[in-house]
Amino acid sequence: MSESVISVSELTRRFGAATALDSVSVSLPRGAVYGLVGANGAGKTTLIRHVLGLLRAESGSVRVFGLDPVADPVAVLSRIGYLSEENDLPGWMRVDELMRYSRAFYPAWDDAYAEELRRTFALDRAATIKNLSKGQRARAGLLIALAYRPELLVLDEPSSGLDPIVRRDILGAVIRTIAHEGRTVLFSSHLLEEVERVADHVTMIHQGKIVLSAPLDDIREANRVGERVPSLDEIFVARVGSKPAEPVEV
Repeated sequence: MSESVISVSELTRRFGAATALDSVSVSLPRGAVYGLVGANGAGKTTLIRHVLGLLRAESGSVRVFGLDPVADPVAVLSRIGYLSEENDLPGWMRVDELMRYSRAFYPAWDDAYAEELRRTFALDRAATIKNLSKGQRARAGLLIALAYRPELLVLDEPSSGLDPIVRRDILGAVIRTIAHEGRTVLFSSHLLEEVERVADHVTMIHQGKIVLSAPLDDIREANRVGERVPSLDEIFVARVGSKPAEPVEV
């Protein structure tokens, strides 16, 4: 069994009367792409915020690299690359300024790799962040998340609202990231067909509860009907009764 990069045990989180996470337990092995799938509002982002130490566990425990991300945020976050749907970057900076600014925070920043990513993503060094398209901003955010070769890459709905070409670039970057031995990806999305293309292990979450968690190959084999293997989207519908693109909670 591979060493777990993320270990969450019996995690429960409430916001007022609403239960966002209900006794969630997951373990993310090193060197794998881990797909966290569910409808918008199912609890994916709440779980990721606990992993990043932005929320403290009300009950249960969260460990990342064996550490409590709330108690030891510097030791944890320095080893994580993160990209979210919001992707808030300083709009007044140019792309080259953003690269220099970000480099100061990460001792392991790789200038050559950052430049390779900039060229791959066709980002103009002199372009101002606020003038970039949404897709270009997503590429810039991904550049920053990858350039110091983090041990764990966390992508929270990175493809939402982006065109297919940008989504392809993001998925390609995920694959390149895990090509480096021992690196790990947590990829959250309601777009199950994208997760299905890259994930080794899939966890389905619905209304704050884990409904299925297993290696993707095992999920496919367990749901095989004769020679036909249903899509991950079909398996999700069979489990929860609705498509993941349909919000299940506010």
